[in-house]
Amino acid sequence: MSHETGAKTKQLIRALRGESVERTPIWLMRQAGRYLPEYKKTRAEAGSFLELCYNPELAEEVTLQPIRRYGFDAAILFSDILVVPDALGQVVSFKEGEGPVLDPITRVEQLDDLDLGSVVERLQPVYETVRRLKGSLPAETTLIGFAGAPWTVATYMVGGRTSTDQAAAKLWAYRAPESFQKLIDLLTEATILHLIAQVEAGAEVVQIFDTWAGSLPEAQFRAWSIAPTRKIVHALRAKFPGLPVIGFPRGSGALAVDYARATEISGIGLDTGMSPAWARDHLQPLACLQGNLDPLLLVAGGETMRTAAAHILKTLGRGPFIFNLGHGIVPQTPPDHVAELVEFVRATK
Repeated sequence: MSHETGAKTKQLIRALRGESVERTPIWLMRQAGRYLPEYKKTRAEAGSFLELCYNPELAEEVTLQPIRRYGFDAAILFSDILVVPDALGQVVSFKEGEGPVLDPITRVEQLDDLDLGSVVERLQPVYETVRRLKGSLPAETTLIGFAGAPWTVATYMVGGRTSTDQAAAKLWAYRAPESFQKLIDLLTEATILHLIAQVEAGAEVVQIFDTWAGSLPEAQFRAWSIAPTRKIVHALRAKFPGLPVIGFPRGSGALAVDYARATEISGIGLDTGMSPAWARDHLQPLACLQGNLDPLLLVAGGETMRTAAAHILKTLGRGPFIFNLGHGIVPQTPPDHVAELVEFVRATK
């Protein structure tokens, strides 16, 4: 299967399998993005953000840009978690300075308008991007596919936009858990189809982004974050045994232990607020860890950044570990600081 290709030599895949590595692998969330002048140029050429996601030639180009600059150990497919609701038939757009705007789903009856059967067909341009990348990436670079976790995607579908408290989705889930479960089930199935298609096209690893997992209390975290993710991982592994899967339950704190155990993911992304020492003691025996430098330390750069990176490497570097940020690169990041970080991580033994 495609996820086995070159696995023996790829440092990132070795780390996710708990095997020994020659050096700490590094890639960064949102490594393709607005901090790079070449990205801005391609983005302008594409028209809208969604058009960029659905243009295989341009999406391939922006995925490759940070690899050319920094030689990261992994390239993550350039796309967005909201291509899934778009493919289901919900109206999705991205407004400059505002972010995503969706026609909100406020009643269970609206779920009947969503078409699970159209997802893979509508997202063919995304899989074409993956196929192109499979041929254009350096042999040592791992190709990561991804999707948003059902809970996180549901918060956008119900709320209609980014929200600080995810109130709309939480209130639906609290007031009518049975009908909310229908949305979660639909998204779980759509996510399985989307990730399977990415792996078939050439993705070697997949990451599941549960950006808003931390807003859920324990019982709901188990129901809406852990349970769907477990189902997705099991479906992927049934089709692709040994496929490395990274989960990123941002803000989950101590519940990350139960998340790692129950989902049986290969790797777990640590957010900025997670103590590396706590993660080493409680999570590293269960999965490869990935993280967790504060993206604003990357903006600051210099000695402060290097000291923080050294602490993370010293604390987590002995176990299975991939260096990354605790969330995505922010637009004001100087590209030179990214180069400095990569050089520092590669030089640290």
